[in-house]
This record gives sequence, structure tokens and C-alpha cells, in this order.
Amino acid sequence: MKKSILTILMVFSVISIVHGQVKAPAASLADTSKKTGPAASPNKPKLYSQIISNKAITQKGMITSHKIDDKYFFEIADSLLGRDILVVNRISKSGADVRALQGYAGDEIGRTIIRFDKGPNDRIFLRNISFATYSTDSTSSMYQSLKNSNIQPIISSFNIATNTPDNKGSVIDITTFLNGDNDILYFGSSTVKSKLKLGAQQADRSYVLGIRSFPTNVEINSVKTYSITPSGSSNGLTSSNAATIELKSSLVLLPKTPMKPRYFDNRIGYFNVGYTDFDLNPQGIEEVQMIMRWRLEPKPEDMVKYKRGELVEPKKPIVYYIDPTTPKKWVPYLIAGINDWAKAFEKAGFKNAVIGKEAPTKAQDSTWSLDDARHSAIVYKPSEIPNANAPITTDPRSGEIIESHINWYHNVQKLLHDWYMIQTAAVDPRARKMQFSDELMGDLIRFVSSHEVGHTLGLLHNYGSSSTVPVENLRNKKWVEENGHTPSIMDYARFNYVAQPEDNISSKGLYPRIGDYDKWAIEWGYRYFPDNKNVDSDMKILDKMTLEAAKNRRLWFGTEANKDDPNSQNEDLGDNAMIASDYGIKNLKVILSNLSEWTKVPGKGYENLAHMYDQVVAQYNRYLGHVIKNIGGVYENPKTVDQPGMVYERTPVSKQKQAIDFFSRQLFNTPKWLINQQILNNIDQSSIEIIAKLQSSTLIRLLSSKTLSKLIDAEASEGPKAYKISDLFTDLNKAILSELKTNTPIDIYRRNLQKAYIDRLVGIVKPAQTVAATIPSPTNTNSKNSPFSFPTELTNSQSDTMSETKNVLRELRISVKSAAANQSDPASKHHLMDLYERIEAALDSKIDN
Repeated sequence: MKKSILTILMVFSVISIVHGQVKAPAASLADTSKKTGPAASPNKPKLYSQIISNKAITQKGMITSHKIDDKYFFEIADSLLGRDILVVNRISKSGADVRALQGYAGDEIGRTIIRFDKGPNDRIFLRNISFATYSTDSTSSMYQSLKNSNIQPIISSFNIATNTPDNKGSVIDITTFLNGDNDILYFGSSTVKSKLKLGAQQADRSYVLGIRSFPTNVEINSVKTYSITPSGSSNGLTSSNAATIELKSSLVLLPKTPMKPRYFDNRIGYFNVGYTDFDLNPQGIEEVQMIMRWRLEPKPEDMVKYKRGELVEPKKPIVYYIDPTTPKKWVPYLIAGINDWAKAFEKAGFKNAVIGKEAPTKAQDSTWSLDDARHSAIVYKPSEIPNANAPITTDPRSGEIIESHINWYHNVQKLLHDWYMIQTAAVDPRARKMQFSDELMGDLIRFVSSHEVGHTLGLLHNYGSSSTVPVENLRNKKWVEENGHTPSIMDYARFNYVAQPEDNISSKGLYPRIGDYDKWAIEWGYRYFPDNKNVDSDMKILDKMTLEAAKNRRLWFGTEANKDDPNSQNEDLGDNAMIASDYGIKNLKVILSNLSEWTKVPGKGYENLAHMYDQVVAQYNRYLGHVIKNIGGVYENPKTVDQPGMVYERTPVSKQKQAIDFFSRQLFNTPKWLINQQILNNIDQSSIEIIAKLQSSTLIRLLSSKTLSKLIDAEASEGPKAYKISDLFTDLNKAILSELKTNTPIDIYRRNLQKAYIDRLVGIVKPAQTVAATIPSPTNTNSKNSPFSFPTELTNSQSDTMSETKNVLRELRISVKSAAANQSDPASKHHLMDLYERIEAALDSKIDN
């Protein structure tokens, strides 16, 4: 599979990594311990006492720092030379002008890896290190070629001001570097600075606030003032055309011995980091991906117990602290969401592996800081953003997670309220108000906390998890309360909107929870194999475990990357979107009929009603979206060649017809339940516009080039058995244009629907802009796998889409003209004549190809 030795190429220092071991660095070409030239250093170091006086304010740690008046000095120990140091830059404090552009305290704004080397003429070099390319054989010509092609750039150099008293380190003046606007600290070369519309640093209004040194990291705080770029000043963010921000740069020493990596397997959802290996494949290159995970190992004294299968505590547990500024009433729920993961880690053989804690107060620990890169935390942000997210910092050499700061935006509570009310108010009386009890909101916060912590453990979204549950099980009180409505909290399954009032399902069957898939994924990622010396041995065991797990559908992973798979969708539930959505709509009808009462707040206007009505429409639209993916859908089942069955399978014809029937019943047959005139009269909205938008947007997606192309492809591969593009048009004509045969009056909602349908068909045969097809040059490559460049899909005019659509319009031209002649209702007659003229104009037009 993969060789056991990876050699990381570095300029002037080559380290050969054997999984779990690091060989000593080769002699540095820039090492000046032995003078190589006759010239003496022009910057000869002075005596230590001449540089570091008794006025120095000293912080000892990984890098000992000294502050003397307005100057800063770093002591770089010889043992630190050649070591990889991760630099993580964050906003520590920000003003309203920057927050308006989403620059909040705690936000990461850049990261890189550096290394200090000793150069000639008594200088210390600072290098920017990349681990993107490897060669596995230091004796090969490829190794030397890569070494010559991958010089690690010197970002800055410093004169050695003096040597340390024990002559085991060098002291450099770091003042200018700290005060500047460089590529390593602060915003560095990241795009975040331009995103925040920040221009040049204003030196006269910028300064170093302080430096704190710890055993494995250094924390640098600076106040930086930047000009606002012209595009920023036009937004009126600040009257001074400047923004002042407090920034934090953390220098974190990476482990001398990188963690033994674990290779990515697309059957289990983990974030991953990788590199290009030039030696694994003798006839090309190979992309190697490693999953992101914490270094979780048994204590040496517990290794025998671990091998026996006993639960043991890890040598270093995963600890998350709660930001001290977090409202106290939410702290227990956030901690509970963290601690919920401890049970999952028992599958990997560890107890008490994940721990949530309140951050210590200054009185308890004056050295503790939320900005200290050694600490992972949930950071509370005073933001109107209704969200939470979980960035993680990793060692690129191994995928080891170093730390994470989960961003918890204040307004996420509003999002949780709206989700829960719209999805469960029909079955949970607690959800029938605009302000939930602290207990209910706390429960919802706990679920989001668990979800975000899951990301910081390395887990991707598992959008396919909910599709492994039969829809009717979601109404089975005993089953759903025991198993939960989805096997993974990493799914975007939210709440059980399928449950009906008569099912009497409690909150245990409504809330998401850590489930079977999550426990399996943690076992796969964190199971420790003490007797294995290399990653290949681990992967052989893990592959056997994965083949066994594949027999249990509840352990299935569905990637969010596949936009064609009906089984991998966000915000959905169950194994059949049509049935689940029918139940969801049934509950929305209950909610809408009570919405005026449930949103009423004495002394307030109708803003709550307007907002929650919009949420009802949005949830209904989600159901429509879930069903659409079944038309031309392609299931993806990640497999290796050792497993039976196909990776890709088309959605059965029966399900595609079921989807069209759903649209016929729930959308094309006007959803008049949305037309609650009492509500609409109080919120100033038009039912005609609301329904027209829903129908039009659905038709655009349903008749998109991508969907139609998939139907044509299905016919090409499956023949008459496939659900064909002609079948889709036949079914849509029947559902949307049924009045053509009955000659009954057509109401305004149906007239708008029919216009939208004809306009979409016309748009296919008469696009607003046509582009001439070209044959790309073989030298114009845009794919890693192909030496040629081809369009990602055929245009409508190049495929059968155009032919079939024109044929439909020809048939409709005849039937619409006939229906217009026989229609007695004036408005309906005028409408049909209009449709005829639109079709006639489209068919008679000339299209340049």
C-alpha cells in the first residue's frame, strides 16, 4: 500500500521520518559552528550583559523573550534550530468597523510553519516551510531533484546580538520584525486582510502589546492600525478611514516525533491533509492523504490493560474550555455537548478521553489565557451571525490536531429557535412560542455543541446518515426514542419533522444525538495499535474492520460533496424524501394554522409572524429540494475493489415517478394551505408571488441542463428501462397542463405555473446567449487525470435535450391552440393564446450554433 518511510524534503536540513521515529538532522549547509570562510563576521556578537541588561523584563519558555524599553529580544536555543514551529494568527480584539465585515475576536486569520536556522556571518535565518512534496528514498535521483526544486524560502534574517550565557543559544533583536507587517505574523500574506478591506499598516498607531512565553509556545499580542481600502471606506465603516485591531500570533512547537499518521479512506468521513509523493508510484506521482485526528495514546503503565481490551484513560485527554464571557446559563449545556463524546471514545478503548471545562478565573490561574494556542476552547462571539463553526489546527506532517477554537456566535440561538419551532411545534408544545425556556434552549445548544466538537475531532459532515433510517421508524415511538432519528450527529438532520402529533414522541425522539455511525467513526480514527510499527500495518486492520462495518447500513458514510445523490442531502430525514416530506408538510399545515397565536407577543407588531411565516415557506421549499434530487439521481456507495456491488447506481424509475407524483400533488396542484389570508393581510405579502416563486424555482432546477443530461445518460446506459427525458416531459405535461384536455377554467395560480413551465422550455430551445462549441487544444489541460481538456457537460444544443424539448413544444403548440379555441373562460383563453404565441416564437426563431 504505502511504504513505511517518508522523507520530508527541506533545504539545508533533511529529516527522514519513519512513522513514529525521527532521525537526527543531517548537517546543515548553513551551520556556522565551523567557520567556512576566511572573512570574520561583520556583526560580531557582543557580551550578553551588554545586550540584556538588568532592566530587561524576561519571559522564560520555548523562546525566552526580553523587553528592554521599546525593544524585544528572542533567545533561540540551539536545540530549537531546525525544529518545525506552527504559527497561528488570530484576531484577539476587534472594533465594530471590522466586525461589520465578519472579523471577530478569536477568528483565525492565517497559519504557516517556520523554522529557525543558523546562517553564516553570525546570523539567524527564519524560513517558511512547506510539506507539500515528498520523496521516500534519500538515495534516489528524484530525492535530489526535489531537494533542488524545493528550496524553503528565507523570510527574514537577524544578526546574532549575543550568545546565551551557557553558549547554547543565540539572542536576536526581533523588534523590527514584530512591529512590521510581514508574511509570518498577524495577517501575513493571507487573503483575510483584503477580505476585511484593510490596507497598509499605520506604523505610528501600531505597537507590540506584550509577549508571553510558555514551555511549548509563545504568544505575541500586538495592536495594529490599518488604513481602510477605498472599497472599504465607501461602505462608511469608519469616519477615520482606519481600523485598529488587536492581533494574536501563536508560535507552537510541533512534536519532534510526528504522530504516526492514518491514511484517509473515503468510506469514513474525516478531514484530511496530504502531500504529493514522487516515489510510491515508479511510473508517476501519488497523492497521499492523512486524516486529521488528535494524538490519543494509552499511558505506558496502562498499555497491557489496553491490549487486554480494558478501558484506559489516555496519556493526554482532549480538553475544551468554555470562554469566560459565555452566558453562565449556557455553560453547563456546552460542557454536556462536549462530554457526550466521551462515550464514543470508549469504542476506541479510552475512557474520559474528551473533557469539557470552564476556563479558570484569573484568581485560579493567572497564567491561563483563552488565546494560548495550547488550549482548545468554545469561543463566544457577540455576533448577529446565526451560526457556529469549528476550525482546527493541524500538523501537516502527520494530520495531528494541535488545537481548535470553536466559534460560537451569539445569534445561533435564534437559528435554533426557528429550526425547532418550524420542525417540531406540531408535536412539542414547548416549541409554540417566540422565546423558549432556558431548559429547551439549553438542550438545543447542547446538540450544536456536540456537532461542532465532532468537527474538531476530525469528522466531516455525514449527509447520508439519515437516509439509512426507514421513514416509518421515525414515527415509531419506541424505536426512535431508543435509536434516534439519525445514526450520526454529524448529519444535518436537525429535528424529527416526520413525527406526527398522534405518535406522542418525546424529545428523545426529536433531538439529534451521537449515534452508531459516530461511535464507529471514532473507533476507526482513534483505535490505537501498540504492536504495529508503521501505518500500513494499521491500515490492514482498519480495512478488515471497514469491510465488516459495511454490512451494517447504519454505519454508512454519505459525502456532502456529491450533489447528485438523493441519499446524501442536508436537512432531510429518512430513506424516502417523498414520504418524509409528505409528513413534514402535514405538520407545517398544523403550524401555519396556529402561527398567529404562537408568534403573538403583547405590545409587539407582526414582525414575529412575518419572520416565522417566511420560515414555514423556507422549510416547505427544503422539502421540494429533497425530492428534486431523486429525478436523475445517482447513488454513490464508496467501495474498494474487495467489495461487491457498484459504486454508482441510478435512482430506481419507481422513485423518480414517485417524485413527480409528489410535485403534482404538493406543488403543481396549488398549495393553497400556504394562502392564509389572515396572516398575509397582517404581513403584507402576496400569495401569488410566494407560490409563483416556489413553482418557478422548482421548475428551473427540475429542468436544468444537468438534470436533463443525467436522464439522457441514463437512457444511453439502461435503454428502455430508464426513466427518460421524454418520460419526464410526459409526466410534467400531465401534471401542469391537465386543463388542456378538460377545457376547465384555469385559475391565476395555475396560469402562472403554466407560464413558468413554457418559459423554461422556451429557455432551453432559445437560450438568452449561445456560445459556439469549440474543440479544445490537447495542450490546454485542466485535469490531473487527463491530458486533454473537455467541457464538463454537453450544451443543450449538442445533446438530445434540444431535440426532445422542441418536440414537446411542437406537440404543445397544437394542443394549446386547440384548447384556446374551446376555452370559454376569458382569462383562461387569453392565457392559452399567450402560451401559443410564446411557443410559436420559440420554434420559429433561428439559433446560431
